[in-house]
Amino acid sequence: MLAALSTRRRSPLPGLGLTLGITLLFVTLIVLLPLFGLGWQFAQLGLADYLRVMGDPRVLASLRVTIAAAAAATAINAAGGLLLAWVISRYRFAGRRLLDALIDLPFALPTSVAGIALVALYAGDGWIGRLLAPFGLVPAYTWWGIVIAMAFTSIPFAVRAIQPLIEELDPVEEAAARTLGAGDGQIFTRVILPHLMPGILTGTGLSFVRSLGEFGAVIFIAGNLPFKTEIASLLIMIRLDEFDYPAAAAIAGTMLGLSLVLLVAINVAHTRLYRRFEQGA
Repeated sequence: MLAALSTRRRSPLPGLGLTLGITLLFVTLIVLLPLFGLGWQFAQLGLADYLRVMGDPRVLASLRVTIAAAAAATAINAAGGLLLAWVISRYRFAGRRLLDALIDLPFALPTSVAGIALVALYAGDGWIGRLLAPFGLVPAYTWWGIVIAMAFTSIPFAVRAIQPLIEELDPVEEAAARTLGAGDGQIFTRVILPHLMPGILTGTGLSFVRSLGEFGAVIFIAGNLPFKTEIASLLIMIRLDEFDYPAAAAIAGTMLGLSLVLLVAINVAHTRLYRRFEQGA
């Protein structure tokens, strides 16, 4: 019996002290130190300097472009991600595994390559752009090009957060609701959607945060016109090229703070949704 207990407790990894130390070292070098460096640069700014930098019309315009495009891309991913996750999880068809694998392509594809590919598709002489050109709807080098690039790079977050929840849905609940006379719309809104809300919230939130920081895919298709299609990430690089480190730190710190607030809000809302769902169940 003692031998059985010893075998059961044996782990392929070293003890807690060593594994915890390696984990903390990894997190410190990869995550905490870069954040500390940015925070240190940000802390060198006085309030007057920060307000001066952030009050610049070009900075405000780039933030408006970035946040508005990220919100639009997130809205697209909320609907498209739910649809893709539903189709992949609920239906069996030829090419399903290929479609499932393609969802993760934006994670593997370098963002600069994605930007070049999007330009080739959506420019005036591109495959899709030439079809839209007669209607004056060429997305490349416009605000809509930014939205497309952000949606492309962040769609996996929406799909992968929702897909496991769809696969865990109990068909018995849907059948019971249909037996009680509920229509398709009622089944979706009252039976299915409450189960999926945590995943939808997490996926769309991560999609929005990812879109805020997107750079490589956007700069190729945006046109990068100040006050029109210039994103905050590009403006940070421009300020660094000008050796204006305080301005770059101010913009980057603002974007970091916004992302952290959103992540905390997502976690809080996610926890509350699960508690409410468990209480309702």
